[in-house]
Amino acid sequence: MIRTLIIDDEEDAREALRLSIEMYCTNIDLLDTCNSAEEGLKAIHEHQPDLVFLDIQMPRLTGFDLLQRVASIPFEVIFVTAHDQYAIKAIRFSALDYLLKPVDVDDLMQAVRRVEQRLQKANSIFQYQSLVHNAQLKPGQINRLAVPASDGIEFLDPNEIVYCQADGNYTTLHLTHRKKKLISKNLKDFEYLLAESGFCRVHHSSLINLKHIQKYIKGEGGCVILTDNHHVDISRRKKEVFLHQLSHFQLSR
Repeated sequence: MIRTLIIDDEEDAREALRLSIEMYCTNIDLLDTCNSAEEGLKAIHEHQPDLVFLDIQMPRLTGFDLLQRVASIPFEVIFVTAHDQYAIKAIRFSALDYLLKPVDVDDLMQAVRRVEQRLQKANSIFQYQSLVHNAQLKPGQINRLAVPASDGIEFLDPNEIVYCQADGNYTTLHLTHRKKKLISKNLKDFEYLLAESGFCRVHHSSLINLKHIQKYIKGEGGCVILTDNHHVDISRRKKEVFLHQLSHFQLSR
């Protein structure tokens, strides 16, 4: 059984989640529900849970503040949030789970299954440290991107990514020093995560880091030469957006 806490300041949300867990997640042992981060901290120290359902937006202390106050994080977290785009982006950057309120039962069951799989492996405290770090930064400043690796999770600085290339349901990251990594996420995922970090989708198969442009060559769509000397085509459909982003990027530097 997965020893679990719910920490959420909204009574209706706590009760709805509790009922869904009792009905659909028979592998969960719900130890307690808490109405604040302060109460949640006490319950974490008392119960030593395997899993915490953690609301992000709470008065006085947020869910991220709570994680900062836990010396080590020997438990899994499923974040529960209203539609907070920046918080969600920070969570996804760290390859962690979240649920949107009101919680969908299928999403809940899938998240719990993923937690169950992770609990059978070594817990990665670095993902939560990465999240706490990223959540404190302004949009566009996120600088630790968690990506799946064969033996766990690897953290990359987005500045080291020259461009991303679609490869079916995978993406090849072309890094500085001509390194490459094949990641089991599609290009749309990286476009969402990196849009505010100076990246631009210039083709259905290419997402480039504007910081790594050496030269733009005019043409019907044109192409760019990147710092690793790769040539990447710009599609006609993306050309206007690319030139707008490039001029805005140059002005902001």
